[in-house]
Amino acid sequence: MDVLVVGASGLVGQHVVGRLRDRGHGVTAVARTARDGVDHAVDVTKATQAEFRALLAGHDGVVFAAGADDREVPRRPAYPVFHRGNVAPVERLLAAAREEGLTRAAVIGSYYTHFHRLHPEWGLADRHPYVRSRVEQARAGRAAAGPDLPVAVLELPFVFGRAGDRLPNWAGPLDQWARSRSPLLAPPGGSAATTAAHVAEVVVDALERASGEDLPVALENLAWPDLIGRIATATGHPRPVRRLPGAVVRVALRLTGLVQRVRGLQSGLDPAHAGALLLRELFVTPSRPGSVDDALAETFPRDRRA
Repeated sequence: MDVLVVGASGLVGQHVVGRLRDRGHGVTAVARTARDGVDHAVDVTKATQAEFRALLAGHDGVVFAAGADDREVPRRPAYPVFHRGNVAPVERLLAAAREEGLTRAAVIGSYYTHFHRLHPEWGLADRHPYVRSRVEQARAGRAAAGPDLPVAVLELPFVFGRAGDRLPNWAGPLDQWARSRSPLLAPPGGSAATTAAHVAEVVVDALERASGEDLPVALENLAWPDLIGRIATATGHPRPVRRLPGAVVRVALRLTGLVQRVRGLQSGLDPAHAGALLLRELFVTPSRPGSVDDALAETFPRDRRA
């Protein structure tokens, strides 16, 4: 099987490339920036369907592991930015894949789409531009692929791990906080978590099976105090994690939303409603028994020079 991986230089993308090669598959690596291991440097937000088709020629499968994440805070309205990063490229890519006769595809998405399906009463796609883009990414991508090209959508939570110098985009501030003398505080709620290596396993398995499923991915479910405490321990600065009342988090998020509105900005997760989401237990049934501890130690090494 020959597979084109878009976003191949990112944390998850590098692990997917490695796993495919370990399984004996051929890989063509595509990323925004030229670097070692990248076969084609392409800005997927600008690439046309014809350009994607030229890249896809001769391949059996394709993986989309790029896009805009929920930390982005663009000018209001935010949705066009997330549509440009997450929806439009996938639509063009999978339409091109259909035209080239590819037989399998996988899209790296977010576990927010899992909760959107599970709890429509939360109104996630209506309230949060990022979630709306992920829901539309799956819908529009599959529509573009057509009935003969199955598209697996992997719904990812927090992903721990390392690939060369690549770490999770959100890790830096948490690393600095854990190593500081500041008190550790955590609100109610928690999140599912997994590792980049585990994501790669699920991606490759989905491609080998030509799966068209929605695939929530998790190894563990961690309450926020447990997660913050384990990060601090990994850095070599263990200390108690104090309880932060949920009301304080909600007020802080609403103030953030007011500041954004004054500045003409809008984040992917609307601060006015983010508390109702992030203070929940966003837990997912693990796809297999496992632990994120080793990957967490890679993400937050005791020696930052490691």
